[in-house]
Amino acid sequence: MTEQIRRVLVRSLEDITIEEVPAPVPGDDELLIRTTVVGVCGSDTHAAAGHHPFVDLPYRPGHEAVGVVAVAGKGAEDFAPGDRVIIEPNLYCGRCPQCRSGRYNICQELKVFGCQTPGAMADLFTIPADRVHRIPDGMTDIEAALVEPLATPVHAVAKAGDLTGRTVVVLGAGPIGLLVLAAARHAGAAKIAVTDLLPGKRDRALRLGADTALPADATDLADQAHAALGGPADVVFDCVAREQSIAQATDLVTKGGTIIVVGVGAAGTTPVRLDLVQDREIRIEGTLMYTGDDYRTAMSLISSGAIDTAEIVTATYPLQDAAKAFAASVDPEQVKVLVTVDGP
Repeated sequence: MTEQIRRVLVRSLEDITIEEVPAPVPGDDELLIRTTVVGVCGSDTHAAAGHHPFVDLPYRPGHEAVGVVAVAGKGAEDFAPGDRVIIEPNLYCGRCPQCRSGRYNICQELKVFGCQTPGAMADLFTIPADRVHRIPDGMTDIEAALVEPLATPVHAVAKAGDLTGRTVVVLGAGPIGLLVLAAARHAGAAKIAVTDLLPGKRDRALRLGADTALPADATDLADQAHAALGGPADVVFDCVAREQSIAQATDLVTKGGTIIVVGVGAAGTTPVRLDLVQDREIRIEGTLMYTGDDYRTAMSLISSGAIDTAEIVTATYPLQDAAKAFAASVDPEQVKVLVTVDGP
C-alpha cells in the first residue's frame, strides 16, 4: 500500500489544492477504501464560498463517494478487498433519542463525512463499515455516484406522504430539484411543475418528465402553475430555500397542503408569511439527508433505469483538476459534476 496519498483541500472557491498526506490506516470496524468516483455537491460549493451554515473552512470534501474496498479492518470482515461500495456519510452517535428511534439522519451529534471530517476526494480514505453499502451488480460507478444525491430527494418525497394522484411543484431545477422530480414521479405524483430561472434547466426538467417548467421569476408564477396543475399544488418542494422561494411556495400550495424545505438555507432569519401558514393550515417541514432505507430505494430507482444518468451527470474531471470541477459546479448550466480517481 502506498505511503502517501493525494487529498483535496478547500480553503475557498479560489484556493482549492491537492495536499499529500500519509495514507490512512483502518481501525477496528473500519474499511480502507480506494476512491473511484466522488461527486461535487451544492453543499460543497456553498461551503467553498463560505456560505454553508454548518461547514467551516478549510475543509476536505467528498461525501458522495464510490470506491473499492482495499483493506477491511478487524471487525469489518463482512466486506472483502475488491468489493465495490458507496458510502452513507452521516456519522451518528447511536445514543440520542433520534438515533434510538431510527432517525439517525437528525442525530443530536451528527457529523457528515467530508463536511465536518476529511472526506473521500482523495486516493484513499477510511470510514466505519456500517456506513457503507455494496453496489448492486450491473450498476456502473457513474450511476452509483448518483445514489447519495438521489437519497436526499427520496427522503424528502417520503416526508411529503403518499403522492399518488397528487399535484407537485418543485422549486429549482438543479441536481436536487431534478432528482426530486424523478422521485416524486416514481412515488405516483399525477402532475409536476418545475421552476427555474434558466431556460436550459427548464428544458432539462421537461426532458426528465416534468409536465410543465416555468420561469422562477415570472410575476404571475402562481397563476401559471395553478393553470398547469388544475389548481394549487398539494405539495411544494423548495429546493432553493431562500426568502423568495419560500414566499412562492406559500402562494403555490393549496390550503391544507405541505411545503417541504429541501435546499440548505442561508444562515440567519428568513421571513415567512405566518398569517397564510396559519389561515390555510399549511404544513412546512424540513428534511435532512436520508437513512439506509432511502439509500436502498435510491439504488432500486437507479437500477430500474428511472434516472437518466446522461441528463444528470454533465461533467467529469480527474482528481488533479478538482479546482476545475468546483468551478464547473458553480456554473448554473451544469447539473452534476463528478471527480474521478485513478489512484496515486
